[in-house]
Amino acid sequence: MSMNGKRIIIVTGGTLGDWALGDIQSDDILVGSDRGALYLIQHGYKPDIAMGDFDSVTEDELELIRASSHTFVDCDPIFKDLTDTEMAFNWALAQQPAHITILGAIGTRFDHSLANVHLLRKGLEQGISCSIVDANNQIIVIQQSTSITRGDYTHISLLPLSMEVTGITLHGFQYPLHNATLQIGQSLGISNVLAASQGMIELETGLLLVIQSKD
Repeated sequence: MSMNGKRIIIVTGGTLGDWALGDIQSDDILVGSDRGALYLIQHGYKPDIAMGDFDSVTEDELELIRASSHTFVDCDPIFKDLTDTEMAFNWALAQQPAHITILGAIGTRFDHSLANVHLLRKGLEQGISCSIVDANNQIIVIQQSTSITRGDYTHISLLPLSMEVTGITLHGFQYPLHNATLQIGQSLGISNVLAASQGMIELETGLLLVIQSKD
């Protein structure tokens, strides 16, 4: 199956709910990472590939995942260097898809949540559009001027992922910035609002997290 031009949806083991089902389209390539594979199967989907150490499922659930996935890849939970989500993300990047969305990337483990956000930088470096989506947020990383659509989100926050981001100019936002610099540790870019249905973020250098949120 060719992945070119297709979206890859990675469902991993963070916080999931019915909201996640709305992000899945019929022609998406579905990757179940650890317990995320079980979520897909329990909701009537057959993962194109299930991968991970599967240390968060029972033996019976593991057998269900193995039997219900097109491809099954497991690994030793002790002798591995990557999280299950990063393993799945690396596989997805290698397929050169049109876009990668990670569902279940945010959860109760802040270390895993933050590490998953950092994966977006790896996608950006390889020129592949990537996002993290949960019930209330959509997260991307940009390093060049980007158009933003409001959609269902009420707020938009800008946080530097590099030590600083320079030359930030906002168009179509309630609180404008012109040739601004954001440094790690500043909250200047939190909780802005799009004044219209679409806005533009311009920047000169650095990596900028763009987080669209709704309460």
